[in-house]
Amino acid sequence: MREVDVYFTPTSVSSDYQTTLGLLGRLATKPAVFEPFRNAVTPSQIRSCLSKLFDLHSELERRARRENTSINDSELPQLWILTPTASSRLLAGFRAINDEPNWLEGIYFMGESFKTAIVVIHQLPRTPETLWLRLLGKGRVQQQAIEEISALPENHPLRQSALDLLYNLQMNLQTHQNLGKQERELIMALAPLFRQQLDAERQRGIEQGIQQGMQRGIEQGIQQGIEQGIQQGIEQGIEQGIQQGIEQGIQQGQRLTIENLLQTRLGQL
Repeated sequence: MREVDVYFTPTSVSSDYQTTLGLLGRLATKPAVFEPFRNAVTPSQIRSCLSKLFDLHSELERRARRENTSINDSELPQLWILTPTASSRLLAGFRAINDEPNWLEGIYFMGESFKTAIVVIHQLPRTPETLWLRLLGKGRVQQQAIEEISALPENHPLRQSALDLLYNLQMNLQTHQNLGKQERELIMALAPLFRQQLDAERQRGIEQGIQQGMQRGIEQGIQQGIEQGIQQGIEQGIEQGIQQGIEQGIQQGQRLTIENLLQTRLGQL
């Protein structure tokens, strides 16, 4: 059994899709197969990727026939081979040509019917549009991309997701032994991000603690105010009741006195 690394089919493409993802968003506007390589891809690996792509095309066409539907070339996935570097000899061997008027430098297309392109990451221009692909490079190219992600505004829709993935990458690398020079350099490049995240989490924890403390204090103050108000209301009610009772008693006594006086002088009222 052979498996592709990533088979992506977009369900919808919004107006800001390419704006947010840049070049990666442009590659993913149609069904696509992504085959990323950590080291420079070899001719044998490219042939293996092509073989998997053609098997996938054949499976999609067989499925369409079983379902009595049709599928045209534009609906078949495009293969994007992502490699940090590639020699001119390798590109020439596959007749891969750069279409710079329509695409960026560093993207080389094979014949149209192959539906395959080789993305040479280290040749991509250093712009925000290529950030999410340069992150898959090596050495200084990858370190620069990491620094650019760290410098993104905190409200950027992809910043936190990218940082979380980079933290996971750092922890996974640290669990391996016999790391190469590039892996150790990558861990060192990720270390400031990790400390930055810890500081940010610590600051958020302090702010949340202060906020929760203030909220709890306000709630307790309101509750105490209500209880005191009820208590004061009860005390005031008792005082008013006693006062009203005294006043009513005095009035009733005065009335009885007047009635007795009138009965004595006038007889029955």
